[in-house]
Amino acid sequence: MNREKLVERILLICALSAIFVIFLIIMFLFKEGLPILKKEGLSFIFGRFWEPSKNIFGALPFIIGSLSVTFLALLIAVPLGLFCAIFLSEIAPGWAESLLRPVIELLAGIPSIVYGMFGLIIIVRAIKVSIGLPTGESVLAGGIVLALMILPIIISISEDSINAVPRAYKEGSLALGATHWQTIRNVIIPSASSGILASVILSMGRAIGETMAVVLVLGNVEMIPRSIFNPAEALTSVILLEMGETPVGGTHYQALFAIGILLFVIVMLLNTASILIRRRMR
Repeated sequence: MNREKLVERILLICALSAIFVIFLIIMFLFKEGLPILKKEGLSFIFGRFWEPSKNIFGALPFIIGSLSVTFLALLIAVPLGLFCAIFLSEIAPGWAESLLRPVIELLAGIPSIVYGMFGLIIIVRAIKVSIGLPTGESVLAGGIVLALMILPIIISISEDSINAVPRAYKEGSLALGATHWQTIRNVIIPSASSGILASVILSMGRAIGETMAVVLVLGNVEMIPRSIFNPAEALTSVILLEMGETPVGGTHYQALFAIGILLFVIVMLLNTASILIRRRMR
């Protein structure tokens, strides 16, 4: 066997090992969580109350908490990220680009616990003082922290998509008399829309799966938030906070794994949608 064939075999084994490990994780997750889903059915997903001491398990407050903080983060981060990507790709001079790019890469490398501590000390306190709430831990604080965390994803992928637009499109638009901004708005952004949408979907999956930062600033109250100023609890938060005190194999234990199944399905659907969109873009 020559060296090239040996390297191919080793790479194949590594790829199959990764697939096998993922398969084992999925099997373990569904083995532990499916019994309560079969027992409770849709009442587990749409139940409004979570009382483990009474064997009442309704995940709706956590689902709404996760979705509300995620969509608020997208509402903040998508416009900022898109405008920053347009600036870096089409407007920024060389010195500004060389200054901003390392900052964006630094944002992507900061651990989530650091974002959570920053949110707890600065953002939560600012919300409490400026709005006059009893506590600043709220959906608003979680949305702001998550927006900071997903900004690098949106900026990087959107910028790559804008740079991938053929130069002939831009030159043709300018030759027809359009201004630079009209070309960006009417030609470049529509041409890069698939990649921009893929960045939004990927960042949404990142936001839904975030744990440490969210658990510090969201308040972790088992209730359906009425507004962005109310505290809430995310799907990831309830697993983190309750798994350590739960007897292995019990109903409460199975309920937490069922929440993990819900998270897995949501993130899998988002990643699949992102892959399909990026294939269309290419």
